[in-house]
Amino acid sequence: MAISVYAAMVLALLLVAFSLGLSNFAAAVGIGVAGTDARTRLRVGIVFGLFETGMPILGLVLGRGLASTLGSAAHWIGAVLLIATGGYALIQGLRGSGGEAPALSEGGIGRLLVTGIALSIDNLAVGFALGTYHVNLAVAALVIGAVSVALSLTGLELGAKIGARTGQRGELLGGLILIAVGIAVATRVI
Repeated sequence: MAISVYAAMVLALLLVAFSLGLSNFAAAVGIGVAGTDARTRLRVGIVFGLFETGMPILGLVLGRGLASTLGSAAHWIGAVLLIATGGYALIQGLRGSGGEAPALSEGGIGRLLVTGIALSIDNLAVGFALGTYHVNLAVAALVIGAVSVALSLTGLELGAKIGARTGQRGELLGGLILIAVGIAVATRVI
């Protein structure tokens, strides 16, 4: 039995959305390790979802000129930003700041935005690729955003369970996880 062209396109879109959301899942685990409240979980889900959705759309809008400029460097930019965010979380943890998740302690919305950008900057290329296929942009944005939010919230919950077991070392562990995600992005593991 042959799969319809539409079903194949939807399956491909879901697979792309899942692969894009895996880095958000991993970073959300790192954020969740230090413990988050419902408001923080909502912020992380929204910010990660917006960037994951917005970057492919931005990629379509900006066109192929930027793709050739950023193409091979996009994952390096994202990796450096993630490693820097994780490093900052480590420094805060070593100073004994305690408190919320690494990306959300004092001044945290800015760091959350940087993390969201870092995780999704290479999604610009996905936008360029979507432009070459006959994919409905609204459907693609909705699917990518929904999968990203779901994976981010799942990662936060898993991270919270890990954090409950690690106690005060949660911020250090969260920073190390963000650095590991940055290295994985740099080596194109995720």
